[in-house]
Parts: sequence; C-alpha cells; structure tokens
Amino acid sequence: IRDFCLSRGLGDVYKRQKVYILSILFSLSFSLVWSKEYNASFFGIKSDGVTLNTNSIQTGINYIHKEGGGVLVFNVGRYLTGSIELKSNVAIQLKEGAVLVGSLNPYDYNMEGPCYSMIRAINQKNIAIYGKGIIDAQGRQVSYNIIDQVHKGFIKDPLENDRPRRPRGIHFKQCRGITIEGITIKNTCDWTQEYEECDSLWVRGITVDNKAYWNNDGIDIVDCQNVLIENSFFDSSDDAVCLKSHKTETACRNVVIRNCTMRSSANGIKLGTMTVGGYENIRIINNKIYDTYRSALTIATPDGGYARNIVVDSLQAYNTGNAIFLRIGNRTHSNKIGTMDSILISNLYVEIPEGKPDAGYEYEGPIEHMPRNISPASIIGLKGHPITHVTLKNVVINHPGAGKPEIAKVGMTPEELDRVPELADSYPEFSCFKELPAWGLYLRHVERIILENVTFIARKKDYRPAIVLDDAHHVSMSKMKIQEPGKKKQQIHICLLYTSPSPR
Repeated sequence: IRDFCLSRGLGDVYKRQKVYILSILFSLSFSLVWSKEYNASFFGIKSDGVTLNTNSIQTGINYIHKEGGGVLVFNVGRYLTGSIELKSNVAIQLKEGAVLVGSLNPYDYNMEGPCYSMIRAINQKNIAIYGKGIIDAQGRQVSYNIIDQVHKGFIKDPLENDRPRRPRGIHFKQCRGITIEGITIKNTCDWTQEYEECDSLWVRGITVDNKAYWNNDGIDIVDCQNVLIENSFFDSSDDAVCLKSHKTETACRNVVIRNCTMRSSANGIKLGTMTVGGYENIRIINNKIYDTYRSALTIATPDGGYARNIVVDSLQAYNTGNAIFLRIGNRTHSNKIGTMDSILISNLYVEIPEGKPDAGYEYEGPIEHMPRNISPASIIGLKGHPITHVTLKNVVINHPGAGKPEIAKVGMTPEELDRVPELADSYPEFSCFKELPAWGLYLRHVERIILENVTFIARKKDYRPAIVLDDAHHVSMSKMKIQEPGKKKQQIHICLLYTSPSPR
C-alpha cells in the first residue's frame, strides 16, 4: 500500500492511513482493568442449565456497576438466561467450559424497543465480554417458538418472508470502549452481533458459528467509528462481516478488518446494503474467504450514502460465487444519489467454482438468485453518477468460464449492451443483472479506473470477452493477462456510447 501510494504521489494518503490505523489501535489499547472479580455463584446464578438466571445475572451486573466496576466470572457450567443488559465498567468473563445459554421461551426476552437481543447495552462505556467460553443462543428453536406464538395470536408479527421479529445475540448501541475477545458465539435467532453508533470497538480472536436460521450475519457494524476486527473466524448463513449506515449524519469511519477467516451463504465482506450515511477510512487487510455463495467483496451505496478512501489488501477467496461487486444504486428513487470514490484493491486472489459454492450447507443461498451464466467481477455506477478512482493491482481471478450463448446472449453493440438493465432500485447483489456480457470484468458508468498487473483466467472456453467497458472513461490497463482455452479472440470490448436502459 505504501509503495502504491508513494509511486503515484499520494504520500499524504499513506500518511493519513497510518494515522487512522494508529489512532484505532491507540483508542482500543486502553487497559481493561477492574479492581474486583465476582464469581457468578455469589449472586445465586446456577450452572445447571435448567435454572433461569436472567434476574440473578442482571442483579450481579447492576451490583458490580454500582460498586464502580468489575468482572462477573462464569466458571464451567451451563447458565440459562433471557435478555440481560450490560452496564458501564462491567465485564463478563466466560471461562473455558462456561456456556451462556439462551432461554427457549420467547417471553424471557425483552421485546420492547429496537434493541431486541440476548445481551444488550445502550449508552454505556468500558464494557467487555471475553474468555474462552461460549454464548449459545439456541436461536433456531427460539425462532420456531416465536412463530408458534404468532400463529396462536399471542405475538403480533407480520411474519415478513415467513420470518418473525426475533432477538439478536448481542446488540450494543451508542457505547464507547467495547472489547469482545476470545469467545465463541453460536446459534443466534438473527444477526449474531450488532454494534450501532459505537466508538472504540475491539473484536479480537472470536469464533462465530451461526447457521441456525435466516439472517444470521456474523457481525454488523452500523455507523461506528474506531473499530478493529482481527484474528477471528466467521461461519454464517448470511453476510459474514457487514458494515451498514442508517443515518445521514453518521457513518462507519476508521475501521480495520484484518487476519480473519470467513464463510457465508451470502457475502464474505460487505459494505452495505443500507447506506444512508457512508463508509470512509476502511482498511480490509489479509483476510481469507471460502465456500461463500455471493461476492467475496461487496461495496454498495444504494441509499444515497457514500463510500470513499477504502483499502482492501491481501484478500484470498476460494470456492466463492463472485469476486468483486461495486455498485451505486437508488432504491428510494431519491434526488440524492450515492457516491463511490478512492478505492484500492490489491493482492487479491479469487477462485470461482462452476457449481454452487455453498451447496450442502443447511441454509444455502437461494437458487433463484443464481445467474444462468456465471457472472464476472463488476464495477457498476449509474448513468451520470459514475464510480470513480478505483484501482485493482496485483489481482488474479480464476473463473470457470463455460458461458453458453444459447442461454441468454448479450451482444456487443450499444443497443445489445442496453439489454443489461440499470436496476437502480434493485437490492444490490451481483446476481441481480442475471446475464452479463463479460466473463472476467464488467465496467459500466465508471471514471478513472486503473488495472495494474491483473490476471483473468477462464478454465473453460466462454463465448464472452473477458472484459467489457460500457460508458467507462479514463481506464488505464497495464501488465494485463487474460488466459482462456481455445482459439484466440478479442478479449477487451470498449463501448463509450451509452443510450438508454432497457425497460425491463
């Protein structure tokens, strides 16, 4: 990254990046020292896996909070609980063999307000959950029990997409000074963990095993700043690591995601979908992704927000449905269109399978979302609202090829390229366009794109060219390599004339 920035006279960008990362590490390196430890048994908390401990755990947290802070320690055992609320200067330590178990009774969870979760905190500071223990929310059965109560009329819920409103695992809102370290979180009803409008968040060395139900995101960072996620493992049935922005006056800022391994039946790393505010100063460094249904990396601004100053370096993805999807949209039909600028993706290696990459997992991505010909990496803005200043450097995308023109050929004339619809208001996933005219990289409505030392490999012959540029301006290519079996053909197609989108 340093060499890239300095070679282009962008030393100030490199210096800012160092400042951002150092500021994050400094802000998160505060010493989480509490003067006292309190054994859970002091408060009558039972480890038999049968006794409901919600009130006892909350009593312990409240007591430690009033005493100025400390650690509530859970030793070996199973501790059954409903919703609990963490308070300032209180940490929960789950020692090896300790399991915090979610109650199967929906009424043991606080359903009031937006923070419907097993563990929550609102406007607190200096809080932590750490240790070698486990949080097991038993989310699948809890979800079924909620649905049962909805059908009986006791819980009012529209069951949107046949899914009820249900508790998340962890939800911290407007908190400062958070450490989540070492623990395993599994089987939540909804998102595993959500951190909303928080400052100084350190997620380190955790394991997420969350394939219990729908919408099981591994971790959601919503409008937070000064965040470090490192050395962690995420296995989830929805997006593994996801950043979101819900308000125009907020954004995700100064976020580092590094040294993590991820699997998902959706996206590996996703900035979006909801992007009302934005994302800036994001560093995604040295991560691995495997068996992932959608894109290894998605950056989307479909709701009027922005994405800028983003660096992705040393990302490896194996058996993944798509490599890169960068997208501006307009789901709300607003006059305020999102923007995307200054993105560097370097040292990327992706292998895309010919078949379904999450086949065999209990919660797979929907088969109806699969393109009929496997889709290329794509960077797609909107007409009059291009994605700008994107660099791909030292990239290898190993693609199956094997596209068949008899399925739904998209030709190369401007009129034929217009068969690819704008879909400004669609949910931003690479599969929304179905057929695309390139097998390697598709660029549309972009400006100032740099492709340096980029290799596209097709393992089988494909009827499409490797690269298609449609309404793409100031695109620089150097040290490009395109490998495809069969007779040589024109692999790069450029169309600067863009007319109007197809009505479909």
